Amino acid sequence: MRISDCKKALFLTCGLLAAACTTAMGQQPDQLWGKEAEAGKGEKTKWFTDAKFGLFLHWGPYSHFGGEIRGKRYYGITEWIMHRDKTPAAEYAKLAAGFNPVEFDAEEWVDIAKASGVKYIVLTSKHHDGFAMFDSKVTDFDIVDATPYKKDPIKALAAACKKAGIKLGFYYSQYQDWHEPNGGGNSWDFDPKKKDYSAYYRGKSLPQITELLSNYGDLGIIWFDTPGNMSKEESAAFLEKVHQLQPGCLVSSRVGNGLGDFKDFGDGEVPPGVVKGAWEAIFTHNDSWGYSAFDQNFKTPKEMIRLLAEVASKGGNLMMNIGPMGSGKFPEMSERYFRAAGAWLKRNGEGIYGTTYGPIPPQPWGVTTARPGKLYLHVFERPRNGQLLVPGFTARATRADILSLPTRRGLAVTQRGKDVLIQLPPVLPDDRNTVIVLDYKGQLEEQTALPVTIDPNFKKISLPAQDAKTNGNAKTTRFTHRYYFGDWKHAICLVGQQAPEDEISYRLRFTAPGDYKISLQYSADSSHEGREGLLELAPPDGPQQSYPFQVLLSGKFDHNKPLLFLDQAVAVVNVKTPGEWTLKVRPLRNAGELFRLRQINVEPVE
Repeated sequence: MRISDCKKALFLTCGLLAAACTTAMGQQPDQLWGKEAEAGKGEKTKWFTDAKFGLFLHWGPYSHFGGEIRGKRYYGITEWIMHRDKTPAAEYAKLAAGFNPVEFDAEEWVDIAKASGVKYIVLTSKHHDGFAMFDSKVTDFDIVDATPYKKDPIKALAAACKKAGIKLGFYYSQYQDWHEPNGGGNSWDFDPKKKDYSAYYRGKSLPQITELLSNYGDLGIIWFDTPGNMSKEESAAFLEKVHQLQPGCLVSSRVGNGLGDFKDFGDGEVPPGVVKGAWEAIFTHNDSWGYSAFDQNFKTPKEMIRLLAEVASKGGNLMMNIGPMGSGKFPEMSERYFRAAGAWLKRNGEGIYGTTYGPIPPQPWGVTTARPGKLYLHVFERPRNGQLLVPGFTARATRADILSLPTRRGLAVTQRGKDVLIQLPPVLPDDRNTVIVLDYKGQLEEQTALPVTIDPNFKKISLPAQDAKTNGNAKTTRFTHRYYFGDWKHAICLVGQQAPEDEISYRLRFTAPGDYKISLQYSADSSHEGREGLLELAPPDGPQQSYPFQVLLSGKFDHNKPLLFLDQAVAVVNVKTPGEWTLKVRPLRNAGELFRLRQINVEPVE
């Protein structure tokens, strides 16, 4: 790539700044996302932890291709199409010249975002293909110099966000750059042994970050991605550069090496439990981050609303992605479904924005969020008898209302010790998520060891792997796998059970006697097939019930393929007396690992 003298001067200036920044470690480890960090407790991140809902936008030349390039269709994430196709960098640049988003309207985008209830937007300023979506003086491979569009959409978006009061952030791929000889990731054009990443880091990454922080007003976030083999000093220099130029701007944990102002989990991942501090779960609306012309698997408003509530109940933000089309328009279904989620938030936002994680763990009916004096019950499923049980309630309940109703009439509330019972109406106003606000006085303590409520007024109660008590060699492990390329899924499973003492157990609270079918959801390959296990159910007082089972084959684990689970019904058990029971699963004898147990399902027999 030919670089003008002025660009070389910019490179030199930023290189000197980088050297200065590399030696400065302005933030201490306990302020960053490291092993001992609980990031995001200061005023700087308050807007972020209050926001709860963000919009991710993956937009670039790959949006123009829409999943097809050089006559071949690629299923899965389309922003990686250059890498998957091994398109030569020079040819990709020529094809990218067809990107001309003449229908882009920054104010329209922001109007949709505002109607959707999102509080911040993060746009890809440069993805791994190396193409800058802004007028960069560092390279000619940008939307102004390399396409017929000839305008800077980021400048227009920054102005529209400022006008609407929405925080703006930029995604930036700091290591991978398939266009540059020294950038990470392109081994089909450029010999990895000849790469000088430090030259790329000094010559493009840091200078472009400087441009973004200097030319587009106040930013909320710089969202780095794929640090690759960057050193801790290089990651720290990026962090310091952002904080030097814009002290209020947050940096994502994907800057690398345990640093950052907030934590981002893996693509499509929700942590198994509450995480304290500032963090974010990132999901895409369909199965691709960039626009795909043939991917119509969009998450419904119900799925979006429940996912948002689940993430908030664990203390985090949900940033959901839309892949705008090459024309500059949003896919029609994305716009419509985001607006539907926004309509729900307009009525129920009090139970999401500015809340903290729920002090009551997930219940058969849904999840909780909280603020001082109020507990928000996100009811996904109405109990058949209309009696909503909230266990472990250490405060004094004073009133319950349906949040979305314009007139608060109050619901009947009964408190018996630490149990609160709320009488629901025969029909809830929103079967996707009806929010009940429960007012209280006193101290509502966080509950971390409640037994799981088994109530026959629900169709099925699931006992996830992460909630089990483990003994011996039993432990939980996360398995990451995928469907289409880049469409990552995550499953927490119990593993390591090789001997009878490697037992896992759950405390269950049966609210009524009756028959219950118990099934195991697990994955097992040929090494597990045929193993024998024992499911045991013990009442508070009385003989233990034991049910042997044999493990069946579901398939081999390969993280590049779907991890398949089967549901094996083991027994119908009879519970004669309500109260606390213990459910255990263990190998019948010493052998290899029993299976990969994802959850246990308990279904009341009707």
